[in-house]
Amino acid sequence: MTRITLRSDRHAQIQALFDEYIKLYASRDDRLTTLFSEDFSGYTGGGSVLITDRDEWIRITRQDFSEVPGRIGIEMHDIALQDLSEQVVVVTAFFKIHLPIPEHILSQEVARLVLIFRLEDEAWKIVHSGISIPYHLVQDGEVYPLNNLQERNRALEALVEERTRALNQKEAFYRLLTEDTLDVIWRADSELHLTYISPSDERLRGYKAEEMLGHHVFELFNEEGIAIVSEAWHKRQEAERAGNQLGFVNFEAPHRCKDGSVIWGEVFSKAVRDEQGNVIGYHGITREITKRKQMQDQVRQLAFYDTLTQLPNRRLLSDRLNQALAVSARSGRHGALMFVDLDNFKPLNDRYGHFVGDLLLIEAANRLKNCIREMDSVARFGGDEFVVMLSELDADHAESIAQTKAIAEKIRISLSATYQLNVTREGEAESSVEHHCSASIGVYVFQNHKASPDDILKWADKAMYQAKSAGRNTIRFHE
Repeated sequence: MTRITLRSDRHAQIQALFDEYIKLYASRDDRLTTLFSEDFSGYTGGGSVLITDRDEWIRITRQDFSEVPGRIGIEMHDIALQDLSEQVVVVTAFFKIHLPIPEHILSQEVARLVLIFRLEDEAWKIVHSGISIPYHLVQDGEVYPLNNLQERNRALEALVEERTRALNQKEAFYRLLTEDTLDVIWRADSELHLTYISPSDERLRGYKAEEMLGHHVFELFNEEGIAIVSEAWHKRQEAERAGNQLGFVNFEAPHRCKDGSVIWGEVFSKAVRDEQGNVIGYHGITREITKRKQMQDQVRQLAFYDTLTQLPNRRLLSDRLNQALAVSARSGRHGALMFVDLDNFKPLNDRYGHFVGDLLLIEAANRLKNCIREMDSVARFGGDEFVVMLSELDADHAESIAQTKAIAEKIRISLSATYQLNVTREGEAESSVEHHCSASIGVYVFQNHKASPDDILKWADKAMYQAKSAGRNTIRFHE
């Protein structure tokens, strides 16, 4: 089964690229490495560290191929393609891996592969990869658990035999089950004080069970997590008062660890009731999802932020402009949008190359952020063009114009100050490039406007070109 959410004019191309990836991977073909972006990052199936160096990923790929040099079987179960933006596409696939060895433990497990494709210079490249195979099977330094697979299989068979003998001893069996699982199993009373927590919590967070028994469940979480748990708790209580008995409730929340670090957990909880249906406690399971949250954050960063300046991109700008229009309609306050184009940027690129040009763009982005208020936004529109969006200006039009002029003038002065760019290239001594650059700024002020975001951008852009025609390094408003 394949679920496609891409536009029809692109999904065939992405599907073909993914099919090529799977074909090269299954045949252990070294040409697979040519599909990776220079700006690559990824997680291996047996690794817990994010790889951000493309050469290191190529080394791991070749290690994978050397451990299993023969062709492997890929049994595809499901694939989904999601179009996040014009330049970013996520492909998620679920499959089973059949290795050319007698044991079949791994082939019984479903693996997940996430590939993020990004359009780079008219070619699609893989910018992120995350393959998830059962972590309890893989040891550090391995791609596949070949070295210990047979030994672990024998250990599992012995464990099954041992636990079969213990079936008539219910409490012993329950203890073995809860203490060996990687998930945290817990119980709490009706006031949310812990009455049991499995030893796996010590492996995840560093706290022994005896340190947590009797403590409130809020002590498992940081401040953000407590707020999430409180909301879920109040919703359950409201449902109970309305006569609705909820089954399992699940939510994701950050947990605090003994060493001060934070991990993310997905919590499944259910009420324990007496014979009359009254809630006398709760029990549940917590599963660590830190890597999954990190991947979600990485996907969001790729989809909504410019990779060079870390500013919001066009997609996120459009969303924020829509929000600003809605806020203006409710509050009656004005908002403003500025189109900022750097003057004298191309000569720097032509003389010193794109690397130095990128340094200037990063510095310009930082100067823009330092010129605006907390409620305002800066986005990179493309090339050497930026957009500044001002929110919650005055309700009076003339006062809003004055506020906007003051901020625009602050931006103009800041961007026209001399740029001192420190250039560091591998194998070369550090050098410094001095450059003078100004900005042409076009502005449109709006209030409860019925025009579309595209119209507002167009009018601000038109005003920017008027500033260019007026001699640059100046500000023009669109009336």
